[in-house]
Amino acid sequence: MQKDNQQVAVLDDAHIGDIRGALGTIAHGDTAARRNWWHRFKTLLAIIGPGLIVMVGDNDAGAFSTYAQAGQNYGTTLLWTLALLIPVLYVNQEMVLRLGAVTGVGHARLILERFGKFWGAFSAIDLFILNALTLVTEFIGISLALNYLGVPKVPGVIASAVLIMLAVSTGDFRRFERFSLTLVFASMLLVPVLVMVHPPVAQIGCDLLVPAFPAGEKLSDVMLLIIGIVGTTVAPWQLFFQQSYVIDKRVTPRFIRYERADLWLGIVLVIIGAVAIIAISAEIFLNRPEFGNFQDAGAVAAALAKYHSPLAGTLFSIALIDASLIGASAVSLSTAYAVADVLSLKHSLHRKPTDAKAFYGIYSLLIAGAAALVLIPGVPLGLLTNAVQTLAGVLLPSASVFLLLLCNDKEVLGPWVNKRFTNVFTGIIVSVLVMLSIILTAAVMWPDISGSTITSILIGGSVVGVFVVAATQFPTQKRNGPQGKGGDAMSRADANQWRMPPLSQLKPLTMSLSNKVWLGVLRIYLLVAVGMVVYKVIEVTTS
Repeated sequence: MQKDNQQVAVLDDAHIGDIRGALGTIAHGDTAARRNWWHRFKTLLAIIGPGLIVMVGDNDAGAFSTYAQAGQNYGTTLLWTLALLIPVLYVNQEMVLRLGAVTGVGHARLILERFGKFWGAFSAIDLFILNALTLVTEFIGISLALNYLGVPKVPGVIASAVLIMLAVSTGDFRRFERFSLTLVFASMLLVPVLVMVHPPVAQIGCDLLVPAFPAGEKLSDVMLLIIGIVGTTVAPWQLFFQQSYVIDKRVTPRFIRYERADLWLGIVLVIIGAVAIIAISAEIFLNRPEFGNFQDAGAVAAALAKYHSPLAGTLFSIALIDASLIGASAVSLSTAYAVADVLSLKHSLHRKPTDAKAFYGIYSLLIAGAAALVLIPGVPLGLLTNAVQTLAGVLLPSASVFLLLLCNDKEVLGPWVNKRFTNVFTGIIVSVLVMLSIILTAAVMWPDISGSTITSILIGGSVVGVFVVAATQFPTQKRNGPQGKGGDAMSRADANQWRMPPLSQLKPLTMSLSNKVWLGVLRIYLLVAVGMVVYKVIEVTTS
């Protein structure tokens, strides 16, 4: 067991201290047991934030577009994909919140320290590029909503960018979290819109629980949209954001149970929002000329005003702006956290901008750059959106592989390493993500990909995935309780006090068979994905 006076790996001393959440405070030295429901409830209120923000932030402008397209083109028949993604969301995000609370070190820095400079630089640079482009899609969403509301684009986008920068730059963590939670709860504006259009509840319930494909539709088109839903709902930036935000909030292992509850709350809200967007779009376009001809989220707002009421269109537009704002702030923060963490710079919302200039500078430059791109006439916004899809397809499997490996590194997580079920489940998820990402990357490069090709990749990938998971059965604890590095049982109280020691004190990573297999799979995957991109670039250049 680690004592309080032992060193831990926290890289910024602002990450140690009282938990000052939006809805409550927990003193740094508070070790009292929560013996009744009222004390546990107050603790939960203080901890709430990371899970809600990361989940609802994922229902951003890109998600609005993807879900609205699913509803307008195929009705509610693809709702079942959201139900299947619930355990995926929980398992992935539970692992990163555990890494954050136990290690005190961000995701990109852990990859750098445990897997070397190449993989550390790859993760940080890819995340930076992907997030920068993702931010552009957030401001595209804002501009679409502003256009519906009749607000001039230039001042509206500039005002939105300034608001996002000011919300983060107060030097007060609690103030930012209150701003973010306000946006989280404002996202529920979709619920009254859903009630207004009144889609058939029984049909929604059936489509959520029973997998089915739209009748008479081209398989390749449907599969690509399903892959888009997966990529929209499970995004790479989420992993980096939540781990760093949990650290910045000063959450320690003894509050992991509460953070898991916070995550479940976020999952509930993100699924409600996603179901609402699909159901609203499905109902408003049902038996209309526009059914099956998706344009963008702004056109959905216009259709709501045309076929139902101006109020419904206005609420939908406000919800789109809200989603874009929270998405933009979370995506920018995930980048600033990762870059500053890797470079050992000060990186905490508890610090004033004058005390963490590089951290806040990265954040603000990303926001300003994305807003400026959207305002420049003639910029190929559609091409940028496709680039986001392609890069997300390349980065997500790699992030998931390193997440799995880190959560089985006993030097890093000690008694908090994954159990066997989590490893098997996550291994299957990673295999599926690699397979789907290859399909998505190929589809962006070659839009005419056939249904038979997609089916072949799915079948072949499933077979390979089974062998990969079977070959990477990590040695895990046999008992249900937490364990130390030597495999001895550890009490819950001792586990709650265990923190990763400073990075300089960690033993070098031993490359086990499982590590070698997963990194081999990752190298092959990246070679294939990058090869397809290079081929397409050459094809476009020479045509």
